[in-house]
Amino acid sequence: MQYWEALILAIIEGLTEFLPVSSTGHMIIASSFFGIAQEEFTKLFTIAIQLGTILSVVVLYYKRFSQSLDFYKKLMIAFLPAVVLGLLLNDFIDELLESPVTVAISLIIGGAVLIKVDQWFGQGDDTEVNYKTALLIGFFQCLAMIPGVSRSGASIVGGMAQKLSRTAAAEFSFFLAVPTMFGATAKKSFDYYQAGFFLTQDHINLLILGNVVGFLVALVAIKSFINYLSQSGFKVFGYYRVGIGILLLILHFFVHPLSLI
Repeated sequence: MQYWEALILAIIEGLTEFLPVSSTGHMIIASSFFGIAQEEFTKLFTIAIQLGTILSVVVLYYKRFSQSLDFYKKLMIAFLPAVVLGLLLNDFIDELLESPVTVAISLIIGGAVLIKVDQWFGQGDDTEVNYKTALLIGFFQCLAMIPGVSRSGASIVGGMAQKLSRTAAAEFSFFLAVPTMFGATAKKSFDYYQAGFFLTQDHINLLILGNVVGFLVALVAIKSFINYLSQSGFKVFGYYRVGIGILLLILHFFVHPLSLI
């Protein structure tokens, strides 16, 4: 991986992680076009730089993270389904990551849902997440184990289905990203360590660059997303996802077969 490739991937991660457009889908598509998707370090890099993006949530919402123990209980309840299903379906998920068609179809279906979600659930008026709502959002988040679905999109839709406002659903999705992404990063890093993968100084420098850039870009993306969402809803993200999904299918079937992993 070159430094310019790491820079672009980090920008993509920071921009897309908290938007309902699937950061995983965008990252594996970009790394495929760069021709580095098959490299073991690329797979580690795309996961490890999530630490920078989740740090942006803690910084922006530090008051919420210092409120009460009840806040953390709700996060753990919402996080639990991902822990259980992630461990049970790990090999199956890895197989799905190898399919560009899976990513494309997930982008299109998820886009269609976002186009209609405001019509289905309205804006909602609840601003507080209770334990039941937290658990249900956690199950919705598990849909993002399918590449291209979008972790933030699935959890936001789950929140809106429970009558949360757009802003409340989006913010809880941000909060839930912290344990979810930290856990995923820790597990994958440990897997690579057990497999004997060795980080060179160059690898470490690339990871530092990726985390710093991802952190800075995510700060801007989160603020912009909340401001836009409160006024305009999800349709533009839905149309974007559908367009990207169709483009990916065209490239795969009519231009050149894509290998994402």
